[in-house]
Amino acid sequence: MIITRTPFRISFVGGGSDLPAFYRMHGGSVLSTTIDKYMYISSHDYFEAGQIRTKYSKTETVNSVAELEHPILRTIMQRLGVGEGLEVSSIADVPAGTGMGSSSSFTVGTLHNLMAREGRLQEVNKAWLGEQACRVELEDLGEPIGKQDQYAAAFGGLNIIDFHANDHVTVSPIQLSAEGLLEFSSHLKLYYFGNQRSASSILKEQSQRASEVDKVQALKEMVGFVRPFADHLRSGEWEAIGHLMDENWRLKQSLASGISTQTIQEAYAAAQQAGAWGGKLLGAGGGGFLLFIAPPSQHLALDHALSPLRPFPFTLETAGSQVIFNG
Repeated sequence: MIITRTPFRISFVGGGSDLPAFYRMHGGSVLSTTIDKYMYISSHDYFEAGQIRTKYSKTETVNSVAELEHPILRTIMQRLGVGEGLEVSSIADVPAGTGMGSSSSFTVGTLHNLMAREGRLQEVNKAWLGEQACRVELEDLGEPIGKQDQYAAAFGGLNIIDFHANDHVTVSPIQLSAEGLLEFSSHLKLYYFGNQRSASSILKEQSQRASEVDKVQALKEMVGFVRPFADHLRSGEWEAIGHLMDENWRLKQSLASGISTQTIQEAYAAAQQAGAWGGKLLGAGGGGFLLFIAPPSQHLALDHALSPLRPFPFTLETAGSQVIFNG
């Protein structure tokens, strides 16, 4: 048996600039971190040597890779030439469709797992995992998504991720001390809003409108927040970070319809009244998790203001995708 553990991510500023329709014209940049919530992929020999069994939100037992319904599993197994006599299972700490990049964590983790199974780990590094996951999702499957999630899951940690016009991606870690990371984390609060959804329709509209003048300007401004955000992180200016997140969220809502709702707006306003400096909805929009930055002294007030939304404790992680068991 082989088990991989691949983290989920939360992004702070610049989201949307990782869409090819934008970065190929203007370049893109996001600032994000991975957290201690994971996608676990396990693989082992299946008892029936002529069949394949997969377990995710459903169970499939098929006679060939081409028969698999799960598009990511099917595509990766075809890419790597993995076939019959295999069982692959997934377990996640967070549901799909909640804005933490679960699909890409699944893709990265599955690639990592099956490369280990094939004895090809010498070919694998973090950049390879990010690039190959993007090829599976964007090229093979034609998903209307960006590239930040795949690289965040592969690399792990707190990073600036730049997207260049030639499709090259650069990941630059933000160097903070252990104390700095802990202090930053202590100012962050996550709340589960619900409404699990697919981001594809929102991202498709956003990509289609990425050349509109006002959308281009909004995304350029969001990209412009990335370096100042990193500077404020290094100097511990948490309130300034909150204001950047607030501006980023207001701009993000202009990129496509369906990103926000009246209920989300009301929750956001309640959090600000309770002391939050800024925040955002994770992912493309419509539901999932609300992220806020606020003084730790105001966190209890946020809990009361946002009730019945459930606080979701987490810490930052730095390892990225790992093989945690190879039997």
